[in-house]
Amino acid sequence: MNNQILFIYESKSLFDIFSEIEDNLNFKVINLTKNEISSINFKNYKDYLILSIKDLKLSNVILVENFPIKFSKLSETINIEFLKKNFNEQSNINVSKYTINTNSREMILNNQKLKLTEKEINMILYLTQSKKPIKINELQEKVWGYQSKLETHTVETHIHRLRKKIKEKFFDENLIISKKNGYEISEKK
Repeated sequence: MNNQILFIYESKSLFDIFSEIEDNLNFKVINLTKNEISSINFKNYKDYLILSIKDLKLSNVILVENFPIKFSKLSETINIEFLKKNFNEQSNINVSKYTINTNSREMILNNQKLKLTEKEINMILYLTQSKKPIKINELQEKVWGYQSKLETHTVETHIHRLRKKIKEKFFDENLIISKKNGYEISEKK
């Protein structure tokens, strides 16, 4: 079952059209009146858009200004907006007190952004997914693809450089913690 919801604000005719074909859509349709909009808590809805013919000062609004409009074009616009919204939400991952945007390859805290390499992001995300410290050889294998028993300092070098970047930008020396049995991400928020 798809959890996407399209709220149609103050347009009974658009609601009637969409509800008639709702079985063929990728989203559920809900009529939303002027009286209801102020009482609804949109935070309770994970994946929603609001279709409106009036300009609303809310997020996730698709404003339909030009009538007549082809229904196929409107339906396509709605589906594209749902896809963009989902793509953007999936690209933001919370790590400790930071947000990692995997699309822009940035670590973000209080509107400050730090550019990261793909390997740095992969390393942070791999460490974040584990509940226990990760050994160097596991990071070499899982992040870098090294399966050799050869002595290499790739992981230590990358962690040193990443810690330095984070310290210079965010004054944080404790995001990646060294333990005797590996590395882990600090859970401080």
